Amino acid sequence: MNKTFDISSFKEKLDAESAFPSLYMFKFIVPTGREEEIAALLPNNEMILKTSSKGNYVSATIKAMMPSSDAIIEIYRKASNIEGVISL
Repeated sequence: MNKTFDISSFKEKLDAESAFPSLYMFKFIVPTGREEEIAALLPNNEMILKTSSKGNYVSATIKAMMPSSDAIIEIYRKASNIEGVISL
Protein backbone atom coordinates (compact mmCIF):
# COMPACT_ATOMS: atom_id res chain seq x y z
CA MET A 1 0.00 0.00 0.00
CA ASN A 2 1.46 3.35 -1.04
CA LYS A 3 0.45 6.24 1.18
CA THR A 4 0.70 9.71 -0.34
CA PHE A 5 1.49 12.56 2.02
CA ASP A 6 -0.37 15.84 1.42
CA ILE A 7 2.21 18.50 2.29
CA SER A 8 -0.08 21.47 1.70
CA SER A 9 -2.74 20.05 4.03
CA PHE A 10 -0.10 19.35 6.70
CA LYS A 11 1.27 22.90 6.34
CA GLU A 12 -2.22 24.39 6.71
CA LYS A 13 -2.83 22.32 9.84
CA LEU A 14 0.51 23.37 11.36
CA ASP A 15 -0.16 27.05 10.63
CA ALA A 16 -3.69 26.84 12.06
CA GLU A 17 -2.66 25.08 15.28
CA SER A 18 0.64 26.81 16.07
CA ALA A 19 1.96 30.30 16.62
CA PHE A 20 5.56 30.32 15.39
CA PRO A 21 8.18 30.11 16.68
CA SER A 22 6.89 27.04 18.48
CA LEU A 23 8.17 23.97 20.29
CA TYR A 24 7.51 20.96 18.05
CA MET A 25 7.89 17.28 18.91
CA PHE A 26 9.30 15.09 16.14
CA LYS A 27 8.87 11.32 16.40
CA PHE A 28 10.63 8.81 14.19
CA ILE A 29 11.13 5.07 14.10
CA VAL A 30 14.38 3.91 12.52
CA PRO A 31 16.25 0.64 12.16
CA THR A 32 18.78 0.15 14.96
CA GLY A 33 22.06 1.81 13.98
CA ARG A 34 20.49 4.79 12.22
CA GLU A 35 19.89 6.89 15.33
CA GLU A 36 22.76 9.25 14.56
CA GLU A 37 21.24 10.11 11.19
CA ILE A 38 18.09 11.27 12.98
CA ALA A 39 20.15 13.18 15.58
CA ALA A 40 21.95 14.98 12.75
CA LEU A 41 18.63 16.48 11.56
CA LEU A 42 18.33 18.51 14.79
CA PRO A 43 21.87 18.46 16.23
CA ASN A 44 21.46 20.89 19.13
CA ASN A 45 18.41 19.22 20.65
CA GLU A 46 17.97 16.38 23.13
CA MET A 47 16.90 13.09 21.59
CA ILE A 48 15.11 10.44 23.63
CA LEU A 49 15.57 6.89 22.34
CA LYS A 50 13.59 3.76 23.07
CA THR A 51 14.60 0.40 21.61
CA SER A 52 11.92 -2.01 20.38
CA SER A 53 11.35 -5.27 22.26
CA LYS A 54 13.30 -7.30 19.67
CA GLY A 55 15.97 -4.63 19.30
CA ASN A 56 15.48 -4.16 15.56
CA TYR A 57 14.12 -0.62 15.74
CA VAL A 58 14.55 2.51 17.80
CA SER A 59 11.96 5.21 18.37
CA ALA A 60 13.44 8.69 18.53
CA THR A 61 11.69 11.72 19.99
CA ILE A 62 13.17 15.19 19.59
CA LYS A 63 11.62 18.45 20.80
CA ALA A 64 12.88 21.49 18.94
CA MET A 65 11.97 25.16 18.71
CA MET A 66 10.87 25.64 15.11
CA PRO A 67 10.57 29.03 13.40
CA SER A 68 7.87 28.04 10.88
CA SER A 69 5.80 25.26 9.38
CA ASP A 70 8.16 25.28 6.39
CA ALA A 71 11.09 24.47 8.71
CA ILE A 72 9.15 21.51 10.17
CA ILE A 73 8.32 20.20 6.71
CA GLU A 74 11.98 20.52 5.69
CA ILE A 75 13.03 18.29 8.62
CA TYR A 76 10.52 15.66 7.50
CA ARG A 77 11.81 15.90 3.91
CA LYS A 78 15.37 15.33 5.08
CA ALA A 79 14.26 12.45 7.32
CA SER A 80 12.56 10.76 4.36
CA ASN A 81 16.03 10.22 2.85
CA ILE A 82 17.08 8.01 5.77
CA GLU A 83 16.71 4.37 4.83
CA GLY A 84 13.91 2.63 6.73
CA VAL A 85 12.66 5.71 8.59
CA ILE A 86 9.03 6.01 9.64
CA SER A 87 7.90 9.54 10.53
CA LEU A 88 5.07 9.81 13.03
